[in-house]
Amino acid sequence: MNITKVAQYIKEYADETLPLAVLAAKFGLSSGHLQKSFKQRYGLSPKAYQNAIRLKTLKSALRKGSDISDAIYTAGYGSTSRIYEQIDGRIGMTLTAYRSGGKDEQIAYAVCETALGLILMAATRRGVCYIHFGENKSDLVSKLGTEYPQAKIAPTSSENNPQLDLWIEALNLHLSHNGKRPDIPLHLNGTAFQMRVWRFLMSIPEGEVRSYKELAQGIDKPRAVRAAASACASNNIAILIPCHRILKSDGRLGGYRWNQARKRVLLDREHSKNLRYQKC
Repeated sequence: MNITKVAQYIKEYADETLPLAVLAAKFGLSSGHLQKSFKQRYGLSPKAYQNAIRLKTLKSALRKGSDISDAIYTAGYGSTSRIYEQIDGRIGMTLTAYRSGGKDEQIAYAVCETALGLILMAATRRGVCYIHFGENKSDLVSKLGTEYPQAKIAPTSSENNPQLDLWIEALNLHLSHNGKRPDIPLHLNGTAFQMRVWRFLMSIPEGEVRSYKELAQGIDKPRAVRAAASACASNNIAILIPCHRILKSDGRLGGYRWNQARKRVLLDREHSKNLRYQKC
């Protein structure tokens, strides 16, 4: 049985109720076999896979300006109470705010030149939601605006986020002067799977690295190596969510959305002895 056909069916009918037993019977499988085989292939149970598709549909509809109730029912949640139960912690801001690209969400930002290049740090009142490296301030601010097109974005001030200047300075001390990695509150925005990956990344001690395979094993999804790698690539919070500590299984650096050379510098600084990667 090709499990990809089951996945395709779930995608096509994600807005419907798909009990495991019914789904298994449709494809001539036992519930146990379907559950096991599906998790081996996709790193998620059929139900979690369906929920991920529903969440993606919901977020897309909200982005396009759909009425919240319409978006919820279109995605197949059935009721507003169930949507709040199932997506708690996955969007990171209210549904109303997310629908319009962060409308009414107040996001402050600060820009700082560090030893590793220019960085922009942005934060809501809950914590840092965005850290990117870039070539110039205008491009960095533009990309932040693309991520949150309808949010109230403004440079940091004593009114909108008085701690942000302290946070970015602490990060600069870490990057430019080998200071302690700052403990800064984060406002994460991602799917449940992405959250698991990012939390695992934050658990890797400074000076150590893991492979993509070890990352997948670390979140109890050993077959979801590619999905885990994708979650790394979608990380919007550089350094504080240390995706640079993930290498290829053969020890090579692998990719890094903020430049492979920067990844090499970060690893050299964090772990100058017993390196587990090859310079390439």
